[in-house]
Amino acid sequence: DPEEAVMRQVLDISAEIAGFPRHLSQHVGGFVITRDRLDEMVPVMNAAMDDRTTVEWDKDDLNALGILKVDILALGMLSCIRRAFAFMQEHYGDEQTLHSVMRVEEPAVYDMLCRADSVGVFQVESRAQMSMLPRLRPRTFYDLVIEVAIVRPGPIQGGMVHPFLRRKQGLETVEYPSEALREVLGKTLGVPLFQEQAMKIAIVAGGFTPGEADQLRRAMATFKRVGTIGTFQTRLIEGMVANGYPRDFAERCFRQIEGFGEYGFPESHAASFALLVYVSAWIKCYYPDVFCAALLNAQPMGFYAPSQIVRDAERHGVVVLPPDVNMSDWDTKLEALPAGVGLPATRIHASHAEMARDIRTRMAVRLGLRQVKGFREEDALAIMRHRRDGYDSVRDVWLRSGINRAALERLADADAFRSIGLDRRDALWAARGDSPATPRERLPLFDRPEHGDIRKEPDFALPPMPIGEHIVNDYRYLSLSLKAHPLSFLRASLTAHRIVPNAGLRQTPDGQKVTVAGLVIIRQRPGTAKGVIFMTLEDESDVANAIVWPKVFEKYRPVVLGARLVAISGRVQNAHNVIHVVAEKVEDMTPMLAVLSADAGDLSSLARADEVARPGVDHREKVRPRSRLAQLAREHPSLLDDLAKLTSEVMPPGRNFH
Repeated sequence: DPEEAVMRQVLDISAEIAGFPRHLSQHVGGFVITRDRLDEMVPVMNAAMDDRTTVEWDKDDLNALGILKVDILALGMLSCIRRAFAFMQEHYGDEQTLHSVMRVEEPAVYDMLCRADSVGVFQVESRAQMSMLPRLRPRTFYDLVIEVAIVRPGPIQGGMVHPFLRRKQGLETVEYPSEALREVLGKTLGVPLFQEQAMKIAIVAGGFTPGEADQLRRAMATFKRVGTIGTFQTRLIEGMVANGYPRDFAERCFRQIEGFGEYGFPESHAASFALLVYVSAWIKCYYPDVFCAALLNAQPMGFYAPSQIVRDAERHGVVVLPPDVNMSDWDTKLEALPAGVGLPATRIHASHAEMARDIRTRMAVRLGLRQVKGFREEDALAIMRHRRDGYDSVRDVWLRSGINRAALERLADADAFRSIGLDRRDALWAARGDSPATPRERLPLFDRPEHGDIRKEPDFALPPMPIGEHIVNDYRYLSLSLKAHPLSFLRASLTAHRIVPNAGLRQTPDGQKVTVAGLVIIRQRPGTAKGVIFMTLEDESDVANAIVWPKVFEKYRPVVLGARLVAISGRVQNAHNVIHVVAEKVEDMTPMLAVLSADAGDLSSLARADEVARPGVDHREKVRPRSRLAQLAREHPSLLDDLAKLTSEVMPPGRNFH
């Protein structure tokens, strides 16, 4: 195995530097790099996450003591790719490795990335990366290396991003002060993006020795706001001037290098990450079903919650099926498409239409029981172990698997009994009636002998659960819903208030004023953005990205930070097909979600029953609503109390990144 051989060489060299015996033994599929047990050499503590440990020594102390420090980076995407390769081999007979995927770089993969179709793709799924992809337009592997490195605090603080983009787009001439610097900066169009380039500039242009350049590297690698890189300013600038470089060029070089003190990438690190960018993008491009299933099984990781991962897969034509006691394993898996369902090319969203000829997906994604909140893996394994030809009732599940009533109710709450003909409400009734209660679960009112066995109560037809209530419960117990998007039920009201679907932004001219609304799925406040907050909203049609400037944020702080459903009014900013709404007003629409909790038509007709009994003037009709929210309160007063609070708490609060 080439990867194993490379790892062994790296560890051999590391051991030799550290003074360890050169030979390293293999142990349980890994390598031993210390003479004795690790916890006998360094203090080890339990981390916050289960099965994780932390070495308590400070890295600067290790450096002072002359002890070798080796960083072994564990990435969730590696687990995701491993799972994806296993799915591809099992279901498609396509055996791939990291190396085989990289043998031929596929134009279709780069086309997908240039459209910023990168939800779930390693390292390039953030809003900032999605904004950069259509500008940078990667067409080669080294473009991805630059893509990974350029959206970092170091290049941003050093003022390297815009000069590089202008040169990449042919808007600015690339000039090199000397042939020596052409060799150093040629691949990055004269802009230093990597730590290695900064070191070479210091040696070639500034007269540094290799040892001094290594000290510069260490200063750049501190990643501290108050670092030591400033101590090299005079040395570097004066050295470059002495070697014939203009002072303004030398000062500009130092400012760029100084940015690495915030956070800059080594080229080797960026290249390693770019490999995973390309491989994960390749899987998403050709096998979106595989990518979705593998990504869900590798959670938690990345920017996006399972609901966004699933919705993105569906927009790529993938059929996603709900958890089910007869169909699901613990992990999400692939299974045959349901009868009568066509291949993804017939269902792919218009925004991804050009991918239809490239997608090789022929399977459906079946969500695993791991997706059910509060459901234990051991109960899922018991269900799988005793399933045989399938269960035919809730009682059958209980008798054969042995799981307790609480677990059965959790499955019923998740609507996981559809394959035996029971929807959520019927299954919950059966779970509470067909399985025996433990002493702690018994209800005293029905625990008296004269009441007999309450499980003998005859069956009767339960009223059907409204679809809106189904969706609320899907979010409560699964964190997502496959039935419909919550905002699809609010679209008529939103349209009446001139709120456009997010998909309409693609046809909206630059500079036009619009109002969009959606569930807040991501809030970002990067340290390099000077207080600007970036919000991502999702409705039933698409996602919309909004920019909230500091003054607007201070005015609407509680809404920006706390609301689940918001409406944002502002002007469209469209550059290189990167679309944002620059917020001027942010409004909390969360109470509208109460419509999902019940049949709004029936409730609104009953809301004024007292006025029907005693007709009179409705003074509310005379008051002009001050906002869309007030208008909704006027139209549906009964929906904006407990239902609003209940429903809004169920909807995902959005992920916050700093």
